[in-house]
Amino acid sequence: MTDYSNSPELKGSVLGQSTEYVDTYTPSLLFPIARKLNRDDLNIDEANLPFKGQDIWTGYELSWLNNKGKPMVAVATFAFPCQTSHIIESKSFKLYLNSFNQTRFDSIEQVKNTLTNDLSHAVAMPIAVTLYHADDFNCLPCTPLPGECIDDLDIEINDYDLDANTLKSVSKELVSETLHSHLLKSNCLITSQPDWASIIIRYTGEKICKESILRYLISFRTHNEFHEQCVERIYCDLTSMLNITELEVYARYTRRGGLDINPYRSTHNDVVPFSVKINRQ
Repeated sequence: MTDYSNSPELKGSVLGQSTEYVDTYTPSLLFPIARKLNRDDLNIDEANLPFKGQDIWTGYELSWLNNKGKPMVAVATFAFPCQTSHIIESKSFKLYLNSFNQTRFDSIEQVKNTLTNDLSHAVAMPIAVTLYHADDFNCLPCTPLPGECIDDLDIEINDYDLDANTLKSVSKELVSETLHSHLLKSNCLITSQPDWASIIIRYTGEKICKESILRYLISFRTHNEFHEQCVERIYCDLTSMLNITELEVYARYTRRGGLDINPYRSTHNDVVPFSVKINRQ
């Protein structure tokens, strides 16, 4: 497995570095990272992606000034298609959002348009931005995850190295089922800080051994990779190691620095067909 943590492109990242917090609008703070860095390791042809989907970010700490200088706040969601050539490095995203803090905007619509234009430009593809008022309690309600939770399976773990070879089927029986786990943990590719997530796996194919999926997910515990890269690796490992005809993989990561990242990959859906939010977010 290739280690990209010291690649020339990532060396320019602000992750893990002491940085100055700018509070006036500065779009140049955004730092795009090529998805290709990880996809080459997975043998993914970016001209012919094996999946559809998007990365949904939630921003909980968005603030700006109105035209009279009064602070305004909102919660934002950002939907990036998985076809974008780049992702946004998360700390640079946070610094960019902080740069709105002491900047005047005429309306919430102007803020939305500014965010949409800047982020779309950074990843060279249109993205969708939605802003919610602070009193809109129905915008992101916590919901139970669909399907069966596999976390109570009584298994013993002695090895925490990433290993897709643990994945196996239990029979040739074709089934459609949804499984979820709250035990996914990986680490940031640059800083090695822990990233915590709940994950949903919905598939049609030969019946998968649930213990093997749980062991596989736990094997990410010491693995260093960005959120989006982990989900794409899980998707690719499941499709390559198992006889699956339809697959959806959706991870809901806990927030860091006021942002959470929620990658979704699917054989057939461009956007997440169901709404979920874990209580740890």
